[in-house]
Amino acid sequence: MLILENIATSLKGGKVKDVVRLVQEALDEGIAAQEILDNGLLKGMGELGVKFKNNEVYVPEVLVAAKALNNGTAVLKAKLLEEGAEPIGKIIIATVRGDLHDIGKNLVKMMLEAGGFEVRDLGIDIHEDAIVEAVKADKPDILCLSALLTTTMDQLKVVIDALKAAGVRDSVKVMVGGAPISQDYADIVGADAYSPDAASAAEAAKLFIA
Repeated sequence: MLILENIATSLKGGKVKDVVRLVQEALDEGIAAQEILDNGLLKGMGELGVKFKNNEVYVPEVLVAAKALNNGTAVLKAKLLEEGAEPIGKIIIATVRGDLHDIGKNLVKMMLEAGGFEVRDLGIDIHEDAIVEAVKADKPDILCLSALLTTTMDQLKVVIDALKAAGVRDSVKVMVGGAPISQDYADIVGADAYSPDAASAAEAAKLFIA
């Protein structure tokens, strides 16, 4: 459908006003909100995610596209609720205690949401106790943890140990990432998955839901 292709193309180009206008036009034409989301907005964001993974586009382009995604989704929100749209899974994401970096975390959140997940973002510099309480309260399928510093990467193990102590480690899959993190380190701290970039994180998360 041409209008959905145009939505995807406009989103990849970061054309916020065009995305909002086209999404409204699609609704006015009677296209289901879920179809607009899946085959317009999320399709565009997913294609951009592949380009980002391949270093064909960079952080600024993704951030602008994410703004277009958020604005387009806002137009659909009421209709999606009316249609009873359900996310494919629930995720909590946070940057660990002592770490104030959030660009990587925000990119991962965007890609996860583009993949159909409901994502609760706890923010930056989050104490392990707060993460444990959020897991207990929300019962997410996946917990995504970000550490961008060599001085904070040990906090990943602190969080996982805290989950074990609280008896909730087995209830959630733990994914980790960040500049100093590797697959070997993820294995050492006992994480379920490691992803080197935002697009890979979204792909890995879907494997846990399948």
